[in-house]
Order: sequence, then C-alpha cells, then structure tokens
Amino acid sequence: MPSKTATASSYSITMRLHTTVDHGVVGEVATAIADAGGMVTAIDVADSSAHRLTVDVTCSAADAEHAAELQAAVAAVEGVEVHKVSDRTFLIHLGGKIEVTSKVPLRTRDDMSLAYTPGVGRVSMAIHENPDDVRRLTIKGNAVAVVTDGSAVLGLGNIGPGAALPVMEGKAALFKRFGEIDAWPICLDTQDTDEIVRAVELIAPGFGGINLEDIAAPRCFEIEARLRERLDIPVFHDDQHGTAIVVLAALTNALRVVKKDVGTARVVVSGGGAAGTAIVKLLLAAGVQDVVVVDRHGALVAGDEGLSEAHQELASLTNRDRRSGGLQDVLVGADVFIGVSAPGILRPEWIQTMATDPVVFALANPDPEVDPAAAARFAAVVASGRSDFPNQINNVLAFPGVFRGLLDARASEVTMEMMLRAAAAIAHVVRDEELNASFIMPSVFHPEVHHAVASAIAGH
Repeated sequence: MPSKTATASSYSITMRLHTTVDHGVVGEVATAIADAGGMVTAIDVADSSAHRLTVDVTCSAADAEHAAELQAAVAAVEGVEVHKVSDRTFLIHLGGKIEVTSKVPLRTRDDMSLAYTPGVGRVSMAIHENPDDVRRLTIKGNAVAVVTDGSAVLGLGNIGPGAALPVMEGKAALFKRFGEIDAWPICLDTQDTDEIVRAVELIAPGFGGINLEDIAAPRCFEIEARLRERLDIPVFHDDQHGTAIVVLAALTNALRVVKKDVGTARVVVSGGGAAGTAIVKLLLAAGVQDVVVVDRHGALVAGDEGLSEAHQELASLTNRDRRSGGLQDVLVGADVFIGVSAPGILRPEWIQTMATDPVVFALANPDPEVDPAAAARFAAVVASGRSDFPNQINNVLAFPGVFRGLLDARASEVTMEMMLRAAAAIAHVVRDEELNASFIMPSVFHPEVHHAVASAIAGH
C-alpha cells in the first residue's frame, strides 16, 4: 500500500539514476514510485552506453518525508543506483527568480551617450524643472515596492527579512507575469513601526506604488495608515485588501449560486487579524448587514473591555445582535462561514447547523479551517486557498490588476470604491453560463481577469 496518496507539485523531485541497460528497469522504477504513492511526471534518458543508462525521473510527492520514501523505493529496485536527487522547488530558486534587464540597446558609444552621460543629464534637469514628468520619463510610472519586515510570512510566522526574500521575489514575479509591472522586493531588517514607515518614505520617490506584505497585525494597520497619510502614491496591504477583494468576489458568486442576497446573508468571520478586519470592512461596504467576528476567545462583542483596541473597533462595526459564545455557537443559522484563522477549528458536522445551502470559505493556509472535501458533504458551496480543490480564492486574481489600474490612472491612493469595483470585476469574469457550485472564481490565468480589474480600478 502506498504510504501517501496525495501529491503536490511543490514537492517535486528529479532523481538521476544509473541503471543497467535493461530498458525494463525504467518501467520497474515507475511502478515502484506509483506503489509508494508518488506520481511520475517525466522520464528522460540523459545518457546511454553499452554498460549503463543514465535516467532522469521526475515525480511529485506529498511532502519532504514522502519524497525521501520515493527515493528509497527507487533505490530498492534491482539494477538501479540513485546517483543524485534534486528538489525542483529549490532548483528554480537558485540565484533568485527575478532580474533587471535594460529596455534600451547599449551597443555603441552613441547608445551610451543617450542612455547615460551626457544625455541623461538633460532628462534629469527636465524632471527637476517639472517634477510631474518623473512618472513619464523614468521607471517610477511602472514600479512597485514589495515591502516586508518578515514578521508574518505565509503560514510560517516571524521568520525575518532574509527568509522572507524568496516570497517577495515570487510576488515581484507575479506582478510582472500578470500585470506587466516592475516590482522590487524590499526586505527591511527592522520590526519597529517608526523605522519601517521612515524607510518606506525614503524610498518612495522611486516607486509608483507600495505593496505592504507579510507584516504582522496590529503593527501593519498603523504602518499602512501612516504611509497613506504621508505619501502621494497608493499604499496597498495585500494581506488585508487583496484578500478582502477576492473574498468579496467569491462571496458575490457563491450567493448567486445559492440564490441569496448579500444584504440579508448572515456571515461569520473566523479571525480578527489583518485579513479578517479588511474582509469585514469591505463586506459592510458591499451591503452585508449581519457579520459576527470570532477569534480564539469567542465572538467579538462591543463594550468588552478585554478586547484590544483593534478588536474593539471591529466589534463596534459588527455583531449587531450581540451574539456570544464560540464558533460553534454563532455558526447556528448563519448563511456564510469565512475562515482566515487557524487549521481544523471548524468541525464538518457544525455546518449542518447553518442555514439552508450554507457557504463555507476555509482560507487558512496551508491547512484550512476544515477539510474542503469534508465540508462539501454539508455545504452548498465550498472554497479554500488551495489549488488542489475547486474554487481557489487566490490574491493573485486581484493585486496585479489593482496596481496596473492604479499606475495607469496615476492614482495617489486606494479607495474603498476602487476595491468594490475590483471585486465586482473579478466576480463577473465568470459568466452566468459558467457559474456553478464548483466554479465561482476564474482561473488566475484567465486572459480577461487582470485587465478587468485594472479597468475597474482606473474607473473605465
């Protein structure tokens, strides 16, 4: 019996094998991998001689432990030596994932004189005399800083700026791929609010927008608020507002599927951090009337003196009927569950106590609040942040188009109205004839989605 049954492309390995010249050995290797629960994605003969074959076998595993099990299974095949194993995820990160290239030719002395000295001096003086030209005559008009302090990276926690760099590089690569935006990873070696704000202020002249990323709450709220007040370029905290946009888009379509109205839907949000707060505020702006926020201590209720300042504000905006208790209690009769909290906190059977045709968004990553397959036994619509289940709610649907629209419009800020328009644009990329319980969100590779978001942000 295989030790694992689910594989993931992020745990993909390539094994270089030295085998006997019996070509049947390659089939035995594939069988051994399958029997161990792996999935073979490629087999290539790299070299052949009279006495030995060199074969590269690429396969997907469930996790690092499973990858080691696959290696052991292959090594046990008679006539096979595992010469080397490469983790494909680490291979694509070698040397980083992004680079800077010149848009102009630099082949001759004449080219140099135009792109650099002495010609560049004329352009500098033109900007000095008319500062508004900086967006037109430099990269500023298409540049975004992806700024982090490494304090809340993915589901990994406070791992610091160096360890955050691969994630910020990936974000920059996504900006380029989906928004044709030049983005730079800026990893700050401080978690002091004043220092972060000042550092971003100092680099702002070179950028057309600031994307705050993976900064822990509640510090991220103050950083964003202060930067929005001080800078003349848009500041967008993707963990908050990008998440809120895609959640509202998904909720719009999920409610279309179950034929419920946003104004009458009862919504429970698990998690009162950065993402949960932004989701709640955008849902309220979209017309949701009844929202209850639950954290690890229970439902947030206005007037509770034990709440933090941020949670007191959130409580004042929500829970109009002053419901109390834990998640199981407030979930009774609710139409929608939105989780941005912790894995495994929602028991599948609790979904049966919700209203008819409940909607469940379990968005904790990498492990959701409830297993999507288990939730689907009781919910009408289920979505998660994972790519291996239907209805992935992914921020990549939002932030490239959001910044493309902001840069094109030369905007100085991100408004609530812009975010509402962006969510509506994402939702309506899914046509009526396509919409169903297993398809409420477009693919991130959909050719229209990022253009639609950019146009919505720009007000076109």
